[in-house]
Amino acid sequence: MACNKIITIGRQFGSGGREVGQKLAEKLGIPFYDKELLKIAARDSGICEELFENFDEKPTNSFLYTLVMDPYSLGFGTSGELPLNHKVFLAAFDTIKSIAEKDGSCVFVGRCADYALRDYSNIVNAFIYADIDDRIKRIAQKYELTDAKAKDLIRKEDKSRASYYNYYTSKRWGEMKGYDICLNSSQFGIDNCVDMLYDAVTKY
Repeated sequence: MACNKIITIGRQFGSGGREVGQKLAEKLGIPFYDKELLKIAARDSGICEELFENFDEKPTNSFLYTLVMDPYSLGFGTSGELPLNHKVFLAAFDTIKSIAEKDGSCVFVGRCADYALRDYSNIVNAFIYADIDDRIKRIAQKYELTDAKAKDLIRKEDKSRASYYNYYTSKRWGEMKGYDICLNSSQFGIDNCVDMLYDAVTKY
């Protein structure tokens, strides 16, 4: 089936949002972009791929983080030069828009894609969340962690994603009114979330 939609998926860590996005892209027969986006942005911008990985959905309002990762933003670089984290974000931002223009239809996971493409009319913005117990189980199994360590990692990653998203957009990460559809993967399961998004994209 031909699809003329761009789907962006925000997700809680451990909710299965990436899997939902990947399966949806396969079902629609359109390209899927998650970390693949970083390689393309690095290639197109000339910025080292490692920098994209270092700044990928990481908090930007921590003084210590900025001091370690981005001394330019504290005035140690060339006068008037954009902070490195801003350069990396803008490069990824431009890459998302370029891919959307080229592909026409695709699925993006994370990285403020909904904000980058906010002026597009053929876009569906989704957010996948899940119950904490299910997320702990998924992350503990995936990374071979204890439940306690999995829970700590979930809190850390969610906080990081929220900080990144809230810093660079005019919206709040995970806030229902910022998305077209929010789905609980604990309630519906991964495959049903895929099916519901598929219906939302192809029938409306």
